[in-house]
Amino acid sequence: MKNLITGIHHVTALAGEPQQNLYFYTGILGLRMVKKTVNFDAPEVYHFYYGNELGEPGSIMTFFPYEGIQQGRPGKGMLNVTTFSVPDTSREFWENRLKQYNVSTKPVEERFEGESVLYFEDPDGLGLELVFNSKDDRPGFSYGNIPEEHAIKGFYSVEIWQERHERTAALLTEVMDHQLIAEKGNRFRFAATDKPGNYIDIVSMPNSQRGLGGGGTVHHIAFNTADVQTQAKVRENLLRSGLQPTPVVDRQYFESIYFREPGGVLFEVATAQPGFAVDEEPQKLGEKLMLPAQYEAKRDLIEKAVKPVQLNPQKFK
Repeated sequence: MKNLITGIHHVTALAGEPQQNLYFYTGILGLRMVKKTVNFDAPEVYHFYYGNELGEPGSIMTFFPYEGIQQGRPGKGMLNVTTFSVPDTSREFWENRLKQYNVSTKPVEERFEGESVLYFEDPDGLGLELVFNSKDDRPGFSYGNIPEEHAIKGFYSVEIWQERHERTAALLTEVMDHQLIAEKGNRFRFAATDKPGNYIDIVSMPNSQRGLGGGGTVHHIAFNTADVQTQAKVRENLLRSGLQPTPVVDRQYFESIYFREPGGVLFEVATAQPGFAVDEEPQKLGEKLMLPAQYEAKRDLIEKAVKPVQLNPQKFK
């Protein structure tokens, strides 16, 4: 039987100043802006989507940028680190690039076999990593401002801190099609599909403070499912397990359900379809402010409410 859940779909975080966020992810990291829209639940706030060339599941980092947002705090009960995948031959390139733009890093460390990991933070303090590896055959952004041979390929893994790993692990393995594939010390790695872009690392951190939401923290992680039919089956399984997923919510580019996992992290299950080309040509993704139909009549008001931003990653070449 095929998995209903196949891996990570996207990760959504909270940020501060919109232009600063856009420049960091498209300029310094070289991701593609695949959609510029608004928070469907708060249309006076942007929703930025960054990803690979086509914005495929497993590559999509999204942000709600709130100017003046209170700073959050990483800790247990939160997803604290999002790790991007780059070629193992790109270590010198990325160490030099981050240094060039005054991005502080920690010394590279070895995690599991074949994984050299470089930790850094975005301007809001969000925990990020690059993992240098030879396992990822996905293409990078072919015409971005990072040379294609060094370009980010998408996610590699995410890191969730918990008091103990067992309850979240049970949800992943018994209800969400994941398997335990590696462990080392207090780190337990799970995957629905054993390849880069789908690894969920749960780290037991009983002595950590509980995290607090705010700027520089992850709001939720979304898992990928094929379509609304597989999503409905996932929802039935969650209900049967005693969780309380929301009804299906239309997010224009995918359909979503949300629920809290036992450790407190907000989980989403999102469909792979219809994707980001549903309202823009693939070569034009992210160039215009796109609004769902229910907000088109209020476009003038929305465009006045959100601060204008410029997409100009060329300045970071």
